[in-house]
Amino acid sequence: GMAGVVTVGSGQHARPSVPPPRGPAASAGGGPSWPVRSGTVPSLAGGFSDRLETAPDLAAALAPGFAVALVPDRAADPGPAGGPGPAAQDWLRSTGKSQLAAAYAESLWYARELDLLVWISATSRAAVLSGYAEAMATATGRDQASSCESVAAQFVTWLSETRRPWLVVLDDLADPADLDGLWPAGPAGRILVTCADAAAVPDGMRVLPLGLYNSREALSHVMGRLIANPGQRLGAIDLVSVIGLEPAALTQASAVIAGSSMSCDHYRDYFNRRRAQLTDSPGAPPPASAVTWTISFERANQLSPDGLAQSLLAVAALLDGHGIPGTVLISPAAVGYPADSGGEAQAGRESGRTALAVLERVGLLTVAPVTAPPVVQISPVLQAALCAAMPEDMLDQVVPVAADALLQAWPEPDMPGWPASGLRSCTAALQQIAGDRLWADGCHPVLLRAADSLDEAGLTGPAVDHWHDLVTTSEQRLGAGHPHTILAEQRLAEACLAAGRADDAVTWFQRLLDTKAVELGPDHQDVIGTRLRLGHALVAAGELDRAIPVLEGVLYDCEQVRGPEDADSLGARDELAAAYLAAGRRSDAIAVYRRTLAGRERTQGSRHPETMTTRQGLAESYLASGMAKEAVSAYKRVVADRERALGPDHLDTTRARYGLGAAYQRTGKTVAAERVYEQARADFERLLGPRHPDTLRSRAELARVYSRLGRYGDARALLRDTVGRLQRVLPPHDPLITELRELLADIGDE
Repeated sequence: GMAGVVTVGSGQHARPSVPPPRGPAASAGGGPSWPVRSGTVPSLAGGFSDRLETAPDLAAALAPGFAVALVPDRAADPGPAGGPGPAAQDWLRSTGKSQLAAAYAESLWYARELDLLVWISATSRAAVLSGYAEAMATATGRDQASSCESVAAQFVTWLSETRRPWLVVLDDLADPADLDGLWPAGPAGRILVTCADAAAVPDGMRVLPLGLYNSREALSHVMGRLIANPGQRLGAIDLVSVIGLEPAALTQASAVIAGSSMSCDHYRDYFNRRRAQLTDSPGAPPPASAVTWTISFERANQLSPDGLAQSLLAVAALLDGHGIPGTVLISPAAVGYPADSGGEAQAGRESGRTALAVLERVGLLTVAPVTAPPVVQISPVLQAALCAAMPEDMLDQVVPVAADALLQAWPEPDMPGWPASGLRSCTAALQQIAGDRLWADGCHPVLLRAADSLDEAGLTGPAVDHWHDLVTTSEQRLGAGHPHTILAEQRLAEACLAAGRADDAVTWFQRLLDTKAVELGPDHQDVIGTRLRLGHALVAAGELDRAIPVLEGVLYDCEQVRGPEDADSLGARDELAAAYLAAGRRSDAIAVYRRTLAGRERTQGSRHPETMTTRQGLAESYLASGMAKEAVSAYKRVVADRERALGPDHLDTTRARYGLGAAYQRTGKTVAAERVYEQARADFERLLGPRHPDTLRSRAELARVYSRLGRYGDARALLRDTVGRLQRVLPPHDPLITELRELLADIGDE
């Protein structure tokens, strides 16, 4: 049947009778079955208030094509509890922004006004990129085949073009710079941002302040939480008048009352005594939330006398409260049982779940069980209060526990999407708080695991930043020659290469080489390997005059030390051949590729992936040298081998097929080129999306073929569409855009 409807502001919010779908169902064509959603929308708290009188009217403010930001109302009056002051203003950040955003998102979803709902915890650029990549896969059904930055850019373009109604919620945006180049927009979409500070809202975005409850809403919230035992409502009006109108304080107070035998009257008396204890005479009384959390904390200790609830709350305070994978907080490190203790470890996990239930019962955190694994959420303001209350010696104990718990919960290798993104965010939060505590015995492994995870996820920019931070800290704490520092420098150099920052990669590889040569000597295998990577980076940076002597020296040393057909020697020869080709020394490239191919076929076999890569390099060299027939033959073999080994739909197979099309063109086999290019274009669009530069270049080549075959109408339509798409992803004066415009002009109008 139809779900009942209540209002949010003056918009609509449906309370569903069944849980919402967690992701897209595959349609018969392999794509998503609309509508779909991505990310974890927070569950609405018990006693959620619709705030008809004090909440902004999101339904009216957020029409399609618009963006608004929910921020705390800093002018909010905390009520009779005293002046706001700095501490009060911190607590007043908890005004229920995320809850209101979640209610609005679900209201649109259940009213069937959305085809795509995306919820992202926008606490860092890495979190935003991960969220966009997950949303892109959800919306298109495509696996990620390129960097997260590339996928995110495609997603933003997709949002700007699609006619499907969508909502993107960027929850708790900390720094608008994290969304540079990534701000969603489009006539079919709505963008809702929540921020703890209006200063983080970009210029031009409409700001909607959300303050405290009014008296009626506050009373409604308390009464709604105490439905099970109406007798506990005794004194509810007096309780609200004493506590005031702070949403966080009322949530914690009503949670403690509902989970006990006390009434509102009893809690009010307890609150007054506790506030008196916490008031510094002659200072103003602390805000209500600064009192209620301590009562909830004390109640949790009563319900969990073994102290586990207190311990888990301390660990949770150091992580990303927007979404802590529940497996972290029931890991052996968190619950205090060894990982290999069998039945005791299982008992520890059960104890952990019980302790989390206690903390949820007293209003200190929430557990969302609809995700896999369950997600634990805790208010960032409460986290800050907990951290401030922890003495230094306690932090010394809790930080390594939290780090070990993260590491134990981290799957190897990463699974796509959740929970890796949550684990990365939790590690980043821990890193901010921990200071030197994660470096007591060298770099804690969780910092390396987080960096590896960024690499695996294709988060190339954040990976560079993370490895750079590790290098800097490791040098300061451990010294330039420490193995952890050298490892971080090596991974930083590789991350720079992956991010397309070849010049930076050259700098780091050279620095690494200088360090290793002193430590190990010039002929050590690690030194030779670093020289090889330096040569590769120099080629990527276009410094061919430097690259070729380096690679020639590496090849000579490899052959002297390991023999000419050793895997390292063959790899060095491939790198040298690629450098020769890039430098225009095509005959040298062909000679080196031929020798390498013969060696690989003898030692690895003709169908080994590296053999196929070498053969493709030879085909490219033939093509560049004008040896079109040889190029066709080599590309045909590569395509056949790739199809056999990887399948016809693999990206490497598609790229080889695209090269075959170019070879056909050179031999004048335009009809054959047309057939191959059409298949390559379709495969690129399916694997990378219609907005990826490789897809657009394949469309451009196909348009040239259409023109040569006299299919001017098809060429004209394809060129116009391709130029329009290229202008969104390439600089306006890119040579490819200029060339296609000239070709379009040559074809002329219809």
